[in-house]
Amino acid sequence: MAAQGQSGASAFATPNIVHFGTVLLISALLSAPWSGIDGAAVIWGLVGLIGVVYEVFITWHMRTQTVYRPVFEDWLFHAVLPLAAYAALGGSACTVTSHVRGALAAVAVAVLVLLFAGIHNAWDTATYHIFVVRPRQEDSELPTEDTDR
Repeated sequence: MAAQGQSGASAFATPNIVHFGTVLLISALLSAPWSGIDGAAVIWGLVGLIGVVYEVFITWHMRTQTVYRPVFEDWLFHAVLPLAAYAALGGSACTVTSHVRGALAAVAVAVLVLLFAGIHNAWDTATYHIFVVRPRQEDSELPTEDTDR
């Protein structure tokens, strides 16, 4: 059972930390006093590329784990929106030299999508544990009646 819990955590909980970390990294990166935008674009482009690969892995992991059967909302907030956000980061880095404002707008949207998806997923995970997992644990801890008396 512990291995199943670990599988569910790595599919649903760990990505939240990655998304929040990405938001913090990109925010700090774009707040730094760069002499030009190209250096920052290379870094956020790499972050986007790594994020796309990570999201492909997370999507595969969501499909193969057996702890919880994802519904549409889970696929949307855990796979589709983060994948789109990371792809936007990577794509915007490729267009920054010709469309600076558009590239920066794409970065802003991508970061906000990651932030709000992370908030949604953290809330969803917390409520799942409070309303589903915890009652199951409490039910399994109830004392059983002694039928030998």
